[in-house]
Amino acid sequence: MNILIIIPAFNEEENIRKLIQKIHEVKYKNTVDILVINDHSTDGTSFICKEMGVSVVNLPCNLGIGGAVQTGYKFAALYDYDFAIQVDGDGQHNPEFIESLIEPIIQGNADIVIGSRYINQCGFQSSSMRRLGIRYLKYLINMLTGLKITDPTSGYRACSKEIIKLFSINYPKDYPEPESIMYIKRKGFRVSEVPVIMHEREGGKSSINFHRSIYYMIKVSLAIVFDKIRKESF
Repeated sequence: MNILIIIPAFNEEENIRKLIQKIHEVKYKNTVDILVINDHSTDGTSFICKEMGVSVVNLPCNLGIGGAVQTGYKFAALYDYDFAIQVDGDGQHNPEFIESLIEPIIQGNADIVIGSRYINQCGFQSSSMRRLGIRYLKYLINMLTGLKITDPTSGYRACSKEIIKLFSINYPKDYPEPESIMYIKRKGFRVSEVPVIMHEREGGKSSINFHRSIYYMIKVSLAIVFDKIRKESF
């Protein structure tokens, strides 16, 4: 079984080297390849990845997290990977949990598995404002679908080959994590969670500030509600 680790990265030169080193240090049962999607960074992100022998797709313009991640899924579909694992380029996702993420898929119990920091509540739990927003989205998704997800904004996730193909064709563009859960649920696939430990960002700067957080909550809320009422179009 072949696993592709998809790392979307925008100006992550302060974090990407350590992340790649940590991924290499983990012992895997299966073949694991790393692909960094360099989302038109203006720093040394791409150079560091090439220096470390990691495959890089250099996007000609900044597509944002959704476009960058979908580029990784298109690559995974093109080269027929069995699993894809999303790992953020900021170093918050612990690579030691990669195989526990894919295990429910291997066992036939899930199609997509989300790494949740809130099941065991260990490690970095995010800021109080973000936790409030996460709780709101958790309850909104549960109310509309009956699905109980503790960490709907987590970008640490594993996908089966079927989900890879689906996401390579259609993937939310702006803040895709909660929207993609609704999309997967609407298409009849199984969503599961496993506990993970995340770390606080050590370097660089998050793209989400106070004003973008407000935009995030409004936009994602509307997208989730519209997804619930929309007719099948894909």
